[in-house]
Amino acid sequence: MGRLIIEQIVTADGFAAGPDGGLDFVVPPDDPIDPGQLALLARVDAIVLGRRTYELFEAYWPGRTTAEEPLADFINGAPKHVISNTLSRAPWGDYSSATVESGEPRDSVRRLKQRYPGDVIVWGSLMLAGALLQAELVDHVRLRIVPVLLGEGRPSTPGLRHPRSLRLSAVETFPSGHVTLDYEVL
Repeated sequence: MGRLIIEQIVTADGFAAGPDGGLDFVVPPDDPIDPGQLALLARVDAIVLGRRTYELFEAYWPGRTTAEEPLADFINGAPKHVISNTLSRAPWGDYSSATVESGEPRDSVRRLKQRYPGDVIVWGSLMLAGALLQAELVDHVRLRIVPVLLGEGRPSTPGLRHPRSLRLSAVETFPSGHVTLDYEVL
């Protein structure tokens, strides 16, 4: 069984979305090829998304190619699971649809962790990320820090009610000011 990884893009002051939930603060690094990201994804067997993040991803990724976005083939081709009690289906453009997982999110994610031998990654999906950390299902947290200060916004783990200790396992810096921090969850 692989790890459950949560990856978030956050501002330098720790927000994962603006006060309105917007992501207009996300500034791509000068070099879109991130060797650490590619190495991480080489071990990922499946993607898990909450409903809102699924809707954002589905509106963007199926129309992208690897020439435009280095991760397009991976994101479009990997098995995707949407944790939602409101969706009945989750199309993905011309690619295989995502699977809708209804019921209690922690139970769905436990099943997915057992199903896939490699890692499972959760991108964005703030409420889901907080719930999974609260349920002690997360093994690894990866924060991709954008060199922007918002002053206010949405935290990366709403719903987390008990502190979780982390051990820094890697730091990657980029000339653009972006920083990636990898943590093992203790």
